[in-house]
Parts: sequence; structure tokens; C-alpha cells
Amino acid sequence: MKRSYLLFALLSCGVFTAQAQDKPKPEDTEVWEPAPKVVTPGKIDFQSAPGDAIVLFDGKNLDEWVSVADRTKPANWIVKDNIFTVNKSAGNIETKRSFNNYQLHIEWRVPANITGSGQARGNSGLFLASIGDGDAGYELQILDAYNNKTYVNGMAGSIYKQFIPLANPARKPGEWQAYDVIWTAPLFNEDGSLKSPARVTVFFNGVLVQNNTTLLGPTQYIGKPSYSKAHGASPIKLQAHGDKSEPLSFRNIWIREL
Repeated sequence: MKRSYLLFALLSCGVFTAQAQDKPKPEDTEVWEPAPKVVTPGKIDFQSAPGDAIVLFDGKNLDEWVSVADRTKPANWIVKDNIFTVNKSAGNIETKRSFNNYQLHIEWRVPANITGSGQARGNSGLFLASIGDGDAGYELQILDAYNNKTYVNGMAGSIYKQFIPLANPARKPGEWQAYDVIWTAPLFNEDGSLKSPARVTVFFNGVLVQNNTTLLGPTQYIGKPSYSKAHGASPIKLQAHGDKSEPLSFRNIWIREL
């Protein structure tokens, strides 16, 4: 009886150990090499909105945005001096309107006094389609990428945990950066199966970093992405990341529906 119990205990321990080892971890989907080539961006004039654009932030208010946690409530981030700054205690915000295919321009700034390193250095995210609460959606990473080592599919210009940027044209903290995005939304069949995946082209400070990239699905922090849930037109979301570094700021955001 004792020998049988001991054998059972040893076998059970082995099963539990294997299960613990097999449990997915965030690190499983981190890619560290090769690092994209560093490119010094040229001087560009940050763009004013075209005549047919919807202005999502004009420097005055966040009337085009709402809280993700409760869409009946306004976006409670801090507006001052023609920019707005992340309020981490207020959580993520997203646009009131939903979009399918579009051209988007957005400018963002890592504070000059940024501290921390890696993913804890000016972390936020631009979710090109927000498809649920929290961090659900398709994320284009926002992060200090100037002399800041991290996993390369999690650096600025990456499609987070999916695609490494083609180059690293990041400016120094304290300087304004720009994303120009062409987004093609995924399409689904009537039965919910995928008809055509999402695609995205991204210029980072005028440098092409994603070239008509086909996404594997919505962002997954742990595990592999897949198109497991059909959706239609979606808001655009900005992330209030939970790290302790100084919060980012944004300005001059506009969109053209395609």
C-alpha cells in the first residue's frame, strides 16, 4: 500500500511539474534578434489635417474620445497647451466613432525626463481596432526606442508580439514622433470565419516600418494570435500602460476613412 501510494505521488508530481513547465509565458513570444537598423529620420513638417479628415484631437478637448471602461463617460486624460497626456489612473481611452479602413496620423512624445528601461520606458499602445475591454485589439506599439533595448517585436513601430519594424527611426525622448498608418480591417464570413486578414502599412517619422503587413490576429500578450472572434467597424484605442515611468503625450490626431 505504501509503495503504491509513493508511486502515485511520484507520478502525480511529474504530471504537475510538466503542466507547470508547459504553461504559456509572456517570454515565449518575445523575439530579441535581429535588431532593426537604426535610421536617423529626416526633418519633417508635422502635418495639418487634410480637408476631408476627421480631426480626433485639435488641441482643445477630447470630445472625440471616451473611456474604454465605460463608454458613457468622457476620456479623462489631461489636456493642456494643445496636447494631451496619459492619465494612468483613468485607464484606456478610445474614439467615439468606429472605423473600417482608414488613413491615420498621430503624433506622440516620450517625456524628456523618462526613467526606467525596456518595456517600462514610455510604454503605451495605439490599438488600430479596439475590439473589447482592456487591451483587446490590434496593437501598434508606442515606446521609447532610442537607445532602449527590449525585445524587437515589442519596440516602437512593431505590431506588438507579431512583426518587427523594418527600421528604427526613433527620436530622442522629449522630441515629437509621428505615426502615419494605412489600416485595412479584417473581413469575416457570415459564419464568423475569417474572409481576409487585417493589413497595415506604417510610416514612423517618415520611414517605412511596416509594409502592407498581414496580421495574424488581434494582439496576444501570452500565446499566439488568431482570428477567433468576428467583428466589424471598431474604435481606435490609446493605452494607459501600467508601468511606473512618466506618461506620454499626444497631439495632432486625424483620420481619413478609405
